[in-house]
Amino acid sequence: MRNTLQANDVALSRLRTRASYQAALNRYRTLKGITRISWVTWLLVGSTIIVWCITATAAAQAAGAHDLRAILLNIVNNAVDVHDNDALTNTLIAFGAKDNDLILRGQYWRFITPIFLHANVLHVGLNMLNLVVLGVFLERLLGHVRFLLIYLLTGIVSIIASFYFAPQQVSVGASGAIFGLVGAYSIFVLVHRRAFPRGGIPALLWLVIIVGLNLSIGLFVQNVDNYAHMGGLFSGCLLGWCFTPLYRLSDTNVLIDKHALSRRWPLALLTILGTLVIAILALYFIKL
Repeated sequence: MRNTLQANDVALSRLRTRASYQAALNRYRTLKGITRISWVTWLLVGSTIIVWCITATAAAQAAGAHDLRAILLNIVNNAVDVHDNDALTNTLIAFGAKDNDLILRGQYWRFITPIFLHANVLHVGLNMLNLVVLGVFLERLLGHVRFLLIYLLTGIVSIIASFYFAPQQVSVGASGAIFGLVGAYSIFVLVHRRAFPRGGIPALLWLVIIVGLNLSIGLFVQNVDNYAHMGGLFSGCLLGWCFTPLYRLSDTNVLIDKHALSRRWPLALLTILGTLVIAILALYFIKL
């Protein structure tokens, strides 16, 4: 009798998980117009590319390029490896790169602006490709505001991690925020593992391999900020645990998302406050 009850509980849990998984996947299909499009992802990609075009032009001009042909040639020459590092670094710092000395002088916006800055074509291209592939899918799962909240907060935490653990490094890039999205999606898979083949183990292992490969690149390639990556990943896992879609039947037998921002807005405010506290602590302890 006890075994039968346990088997029924397992079957019921599996059915609830699959229902939640399908509801999360199909949520965007119930929307209409622009709300059905992952417009936050495309806005982030578009604005980041525009900012890169501006900084790439400014860096080329700082390196001595003064006409369109020379500017384009400079951008192409630095597409993979940066040859005039001083010109690029000074330009990125001027536009808001993470620079500890300037942050300690009160330029606290540098905890946010580096998310939208990139060094060269390879850097911005890889990050925006990853953002499009992952962002379009995740925004459909999470919704626009919840997706943007996770992207920005994990991006900020990644810069705070770089600020504290890599104080000498000038850092830019959206990769910390993208790692945050990977962390959030990993939690979605973990919570809904019963809806995946073989208990979600292959999917989770694949995510671990992807994260491991990306982090290992930082061990062999210069100027890769793994502290920012790990900060984004860990904060993404935490925010994913708080806000990953979790559908359950209501009293009226309608599937509702228990983790929707409309239900968890106090927790969302708390995570924003927590991020501010982490930044203040990092500023305090790095001065000691």
